Amino acid sequence: MPYVLHRAMGALADPTAPPDLLVELPHAAWRRAHFEAVRARLKGSFPEGLIDFFFVNTDVGAEAVAMALASALVEVDPRRSAMVLACRVPRTFVDCNRVLGEQAAGMTPGLAPYVHDPADQDLLTGLHRGYVEAADLWVERVCGAGGVAISLHSYAPRTVPIEQITERIVEDLHRVYAPELADSWPLRPQVDLISTDEQGKRLLADALVEPCLRGYAALGLEVTEGRTYPLHPATQAARFAARHPGRTLCLELRRDLLVREWRPFEEMEVDPRAVERLAGPLVEAVRLGGARR
Repeated sequence: MPYVLHRAMGALADPTAPPDLLVELPHAAWRRAHFEAVRARLKGSFPEGLIDFFFVNTDVGAEAVAMALASALVEVDPRRSAMVLACRVPRTFVDCNRVLGEQAAGMTPGLAPYVHDPADQDLLTGLHRGYVEAADLWVERVCGAGGVAISLHSYAPRTVPIEQITERIVEDLHRVYAPELADSWPLRPQVDLISTDEQGKRLLADALVEPCLRGYAALGLEVTEGRTYPLHPATQAARFAARHPGRTLCLELRRDLLVREWRPFEEMEVDPRAVERLAGPLVEAVRLGGARR
């Protein structure tokens, strides 16, 4: 199964009704075990040390925030329920937030270019399809009933100058993260709402975006809209936003705010207090932003 599902039910929620909230996590394969489970199924050869790319480019902390958000929402309003959909396919091999076949400048590709074996390609595209079908199903169930779907991510603290993913990706990463260079690259916003298109037009609902802007600013965090990248048509999140106007949200949380210590090439430990703090504005955004009661 390329994903896991978690459901939080309020004490007064109708168990037969669609959830009021879906948090979908296309990059929730973040532990070493998640990487190794898929790698063991692949037959081809891959760049040496590829797990280093996995660690630096996976959404550590996002699943913990999603779970904290779901639990807090049903505690605040016991009539509600929430679903968390967590992908277990490492984006190191295939990115389940991409529309396969669509190219996007400055974004990682759908299927990694170092996946050469045809059987591996078939396996990974099948896993991709399995997750996307589940995400489509749950987004339709939730948003179609008046609920809210959030595509939640975490990103590395700095934007590093790697233009393209190639067979040399591990070497390239170790070069840019060398101690003498690592702190020289541009620091990303602590929170970036991926809510605008390439022309800067807001595509997501004010009712969801504005409470997030206020809430994260009130925590003393730098919160921006689309500074890191736009809501690109090559992403599944853009598809969800187009199909359900006003019912979706997409955002990035900076990874070093969610872990006890940021270490790019190692499995990191999530900080529960930081997770709870960063989930708070999302609870308020969902509560105020029109989640079905």
